[in-house]
Amino acid sequence: MAKYRLSQQHLNLLTTCPRKFQHLYLDNLSVPTTPVEQERLNWGSQFHLLMQQRELGLPIESLMLENQEMQYCFEIFFQAAPEILNPETQDHIILRQAEHSLSINFNGYILTVIYDLLIADIQQAQIFDWKTYSFPQNQTKLAQNWQTRLYLYSLVETSKYLPDAVSMTYWFIEPKSQKLPAKLKFSLYQQAHKKTEGDLKQILYRLNNWLKNYREKGEEFPQVQQIESCHSCQFINRCQRFIEVQDKEIDIQSTVVSTDLILSIDSIPEISI
Repeated sequence: MAKYRLSQQHLNLLTTCPRKFQHLYLDNLSVPTTPVEQERLNWGSQFHLLMQQRELGLPIESLMLENQEMQYCFEIFFQAAPEILNPETQDHIILRQAEHSLSINFNGYILTVIYDLLIADIQQAQIFDWKTYSFPQNQTKLAQNWQTRLYLYSLVETSKYLPDAVSMTYWFIEPKSQKLPAKLKFSLYQQAHKKTEGDLKQILYRLNNWLKNYREKGEEFPQVQQIESCHSCQFINRCQRFIEVQDKEIDIQSTVVSTDLILSIDSIPEISI
């Protein structure tokens, strides 16, 4: 049997809602995007392409001329992070590569990561990731996200660097904003590295059982326990959660707490992965 390739997106879904993982990757159900979401995705893809081409030494003028907003975002990003974007200021670099990919064989699965930019010298390695949305209010949530955890773990496991010599920095470049790009840096240590390994083993052990029951008995993957996260999910009807969510919202309306406030909090988008 061919090994499954799992990325941070898969791990995040397996952690937050196994049933949604089933619908997307086993049942092959598509999730439509709104025009606004598609525009945001397209802008992010173009910005990543711009950064990659610049790193490769390819012309980027045409990309920026086509989109003045992107040109502005790139220019203020350069102002905010000259030490990253200007290789001439960096000494003793042994590796600097955009879109650097790694794969790990782990408990019968292949874990894959792609770094927007990896810079390494003899003493340390730095992972950089470009996010084209606003700085997150919940930094702990990003620290616990599987992108952060898997990216750091994978680099340690495929190199000679110790956990405390590896870091990951997110840069937040928000379109249609006058704010300078902001960064958020996460460092690794041995205890966190071991916890990530243990959590990976646990997730993949559960996945093995879910896959076995899905194939042999037709059992569906477990649903998320907290239905509060279901109201914005495209599979709410398929999972037969619409009535539960509606009843929950009616209960909330009967309290002193404003329903509009509850919905606005629940509608805050999760960290993009």
